[in-house]
Amino acid sequence: MNKNDFKIAVLPGDGIGPEVTQESVKILNVIGEVFHYNFQFEYGSMGAEAIFKTGNPLPDETLAICKNADAVLFGAIGDPSFDNNPDAKVRPEQGLLKLRKELGLFANIRPLKTYASLIKKSPLKQEIIEGTDIQIYRELVSGIYFGEKYTEESGAYAYDVCQYSREDIIPITHMAFQDAQKRKRKLTLIDKANVLDTSRLWRKICQEIAHEYPDVQLDYMFVDNAAMQLILNPKQFDVILTENMFGDIISDEASVIGGSIGLLPSASIGKDNALFEPIHGSYPQAKGKGIANPVASILSTAMMLDYLNLEGASKKLIEAVEHSIENRYVTVDLNSDNHYSTNEVGDFIADYIRYSEKSYYNFENIQIGKSTIV
Repeated sequence: MNKNDFKIAVLPGDGIGPEVTQESVKILNVIGEVFHYNFQFEYGSMGAEAIFKTGNPLPDETLAICKNADAVLFGAIGDPSFDNNPDAKVRPEQGLLKLRKELGLFANIRPLKTYASLIKKSPLKQEIIEGTDIQIYRELVSGIYFGEKYTEESGAYAYDVCQYSREDIIPITHMAFQDAQKRKRKLTLIDKANVLDTSRLWRKICQEIAHEYPDVQLDYMFVDNAAMQLILNPKQFDVILTENMFGDIISDEASVIGGSIGLLPSASIGKDNALFEPIHGSYPQAKGKGIANPVASILSTAMMLDYLNLEGASKKLIEAVEHSIENRYVTVDLNSDNHYSTNEVGDFIADYIRYSEKSYYNFENIQIGKSTIV
């Protein structure tokens, strides 16, 4: 393949996944035009959609497509028919867990920042959240989600085993320290070392590795206190490092700081593969209504461009998203009085990438109402 050709596996998934992923694909096509890249898309089914079709949440064909791609763009999975059935033996989430394991995606990276025009959308006070900029590193293929599981036949007893090894912890810890060096040089390990042996192992290994990064300040915080501190003083955090389940919970909690979970992207990185997805769920209540916020998927696409070493394109895409947000060209979750559809927001961002300030969108009219095209 030409150095400007890229194979992208696209897994739209369930609920609003196909809608937000469609906007990311649209924008990648525009980036291809502007920056002279060729993105080749191959689609695969996964999650509830795949279960309904094949009985398998991750069909072999989909896994093959992902392994053969330069990167994976993922939408969302989940369906109420599984969520509300505790006896279901096959679930959409099993497909995602298997995909992470099969692709060796050991590190999940979730950036969180606040936008000035959206400060009032947050349930927290402006003086608490203004200027928040956090990078969360969550270990992704070990811990309690992947440990041994058992439910007694009578249904009266069950357990899930949480286990970690040095090999699970070392790679992501180095990644987090290296990122901290490029930022404010502070890393916080979130754990439960006062109770859990696995957390004490995390601390021991982090202390060992910290000697290789003397310019980074390392501190520790129990997960219950961290959940509180994220609300009381989120600006104290720079890079957060944590295990799988704690990272799942903490990063979702952190999403309220910016005003909407529909803003937060993520990257799941392995040695040879990478997957990019918004952190929001499938939001089935919004399916087909055109109200889903595509920004998290679009910013995940920007992270994908960075991974592919297309930094110029990534920077332009982030600039376009920020332009959209600052001009209040957003979906209903961010502006209930004067909002735009999923497709309209995607069009606005794509148009800015093409034309920047020469965009055919009339910004005076954006401020006045919904008549936007000159």
